[in-house]
Amino acid sequence: MAFFFRPGLTWVLLLLLGACARTGVLKPAADLPRRLNEVSGMTSVDGEVLWVIEDGGNPDRIFALDTLGNLLRSLEVKPAKNKDWEALCSDLEGQVYIGDFGNNRSARTDLAIYKLPNPTAVKGDTIAAQEIRFRYPDQEAFPPGFARRRFDAEAFFHFEGRLYVVTKNQSDPFDGTATVYSVPDQPGEYVAVKEAEIATCPQRSSCRVTDAALSPDGERLVLLGYGKMWVFENFRTKRFSGGPDRTLDLGINTQLEAVCFLKDDLLYLADERKMRFGGHLYPFRLPKE
Repeated sequence: MAFFFRPGLTWVLLLLLGACARTGVLKPAADLPRRLNEVSGMTSVDGEVLWVIEDGGNPDRIFALDTLGNLLRSLEVKPAKNKDWEALCSDLEGQVYIGDFGNNRSARTDLAIYKLPNPTAVKGDTIAAQEIRFRYPDQEAFPPGFARRRFDAEAFFHFEGRLYVVTKNQSDPFDGTATVYSVPDQPGEYVAVKEAEIATCPQRSSCRVTDAALSPDGERLVLLGYGKMWVFENFRTKRFSGGPDRTLDLGINTQLEAVCFLKDDLLYLADERKMRFGGHLYPFRLPKE
């Protein structure tokens, strides 16, 4: 099924702030291993094992955990380097993608996504990576002025042969929007296609997008923030049209940076460990509308 957006078309999607807010309080089920303090992305290729990464300055590795937080194995990703790994997703074939596109100052000119084979089939302790390089079509300065710093990203997902990158708006003043871009899922160098703009909410502390996940059946997309979750229902047919169907208040304000689906209605989330806070795994049954 083809995407209904024309290349370069921006759809501004309005969210009635607060009108659709609901609560679904997170409760930790397990602690993350002490060696994993900065988990920044998470995915599952089999609905059982969680694969995670850490962000920039940490090892060039992906780690397998069970849902109790036990470390099962780790694989060194070669020849990739962890400049600022901020997101992890997978496709229906079990191939895994690492988003090396953390870009707080919107100054990077080396944005990359690393494509890996299904890690469950890999023997040994290394895994080969192919590189997808891209740039944003509407960025002209590196870095731009503070009001134009919209090219950081910590979220993406795979859908029908493309990778959809959702930005983390770092603009000052903050205007409560996130932009969606897409690139092919094949190695190469690309100019990303600008697909949509999404209105989240006006609070900088909780309304920036820190991860994304698409359900195995392709029907539910969730975007994660620091304590909030935006849910898109019927994604296969609606795409981003009309904006999020609802906003969930997760009941905590830790540094939530990772989310993935294990089943069509079951999510796992993780937050970074800061001082005495965070460093947990949270199961979350997505409530019905």
